Amino acid sequence: MARKEEPKIQPNNDLEKKIIEAFEVFDHSGKQVVDVREIGTILRSLGCCPTEAEIQEVILATENKEATGNIPLVNFLPYMCKAMTEHRFYPASAEMLLAAFRYFDKENRGYLTKEKFAQLMLQEGEPFTQEEFEEMMQTALDPVTDTITYEYYINQLMLLALQELWSPWLAIDPKKFGYSLRRR
Repeated sequence: MARKEEPKIQPNNDLEKKIIEAFEVFDHSGKQVVDVREIGTILRSLGCCPTEAEIQEVILATENKEATGNIPLVNFLPYMCKAMTEHRFYPASAEMLLAAFRYFDKENRGYLTKEKFAQLMLQEGEPFTQEEFEEMMQTALDPVTDTITYEYYINQLMLLALQELWSPWLAIDPKKFGYSLRRR
């Protein structure tokens, strides 16, 4: 017996709208369902910074129990609204990033070498893929000095955040980032 198609979910607020829009980019069938392998990308497109373990938690909590391997929007939307409202997967603040860079800058030079940065990003903690690292280096690397001047890099990240990546978070709590979204 064929399953009845779910009615299209209508957003009730800006956060739901952003989550639905991100989800729909990967809903290739138009049936309000995505492959579990897309969840990490969807989360990151929402400005979330989950670990691989947290991505697995999202999958376990939202996966269609009858058709494993699929995440229906009807499960994903309420889960992500709650998670984001609770500030789960929250990106690091500028202050946290600066403290992390300074921790690894033992000589207090204000920069990291490309080699040191590569070691940290590709081999330590939860390593980046080579592709992710190369994409990051497009913004991080100063082509003149061939180093990562981290205060400049953090400012670039914060600018990107304001422009696009963290807009769902800003909709929830703009003061967390020290910005006001009031219209003048």
